[in-house]
Amino acid sequence: MTQQVTLRTLISKEQIAERVGAIGQSISQDFASEPVILLGVLKGAAIFLADLTRQIALETTFDFISVSSYGNQKQHSGEVRLVKDVDESLEGRNVVLVEDILDTGLTLTYLKNLLLARRPKRLAIAVLLDKTSRRIQPVAVDYIGFGIPDEFVVGYGMDFAERYRNLQDICIVESSPEGV
Repeated sequence: MTQQVTLRTLISKEQIAERVGAIGQSISQDFASEPVILLGVLKGAAIFLADLTRQIALETTFDFISVSSYGNQKQHSGEVRLVKDVDESLEGRNVVLVEDILDTGLTLTYLKNLLLARRPKRLAIAVLLDKTSRRIQPVAVDYIGFGIPDEFVVGYGMDFAERYRNLQDICIVESSPEGV
């Protein structure tokens, strides 16, 4: 049986589309006429990456990487583990790491160090959401969609126990039987 959850829209699909378009333009300008590879962090960044790819006016390919740090929990475990690695070498390539949300900074710090060891020509980071109030590890980010409050959010690829990824808006989980 599915448990009922109360959701409230934080960022509308129209606001998301406008901001993703602006990030795509910035990436296009910053990398001039050079090709880029977008590296999406599964599963949450998949929708952001798909929309962002279509907004970049450069030769663009993409790949995915997957890490585990939450499982089915609402809190970061503090440990990051590589689950799926990239399919091709990143050496000498322009890489934009695409992540859905930056909160503690632990996952992005892990990924940044992992990717820099692969010697890309340039590594940039794009995050859709930035939750600065939860930061443990500082991380420099090149492209930020929206700053958000310390609320648990779902939609536009982000989930709660694998649910709500398909929502077009980004919503705050206001209440649930689990006490989010």
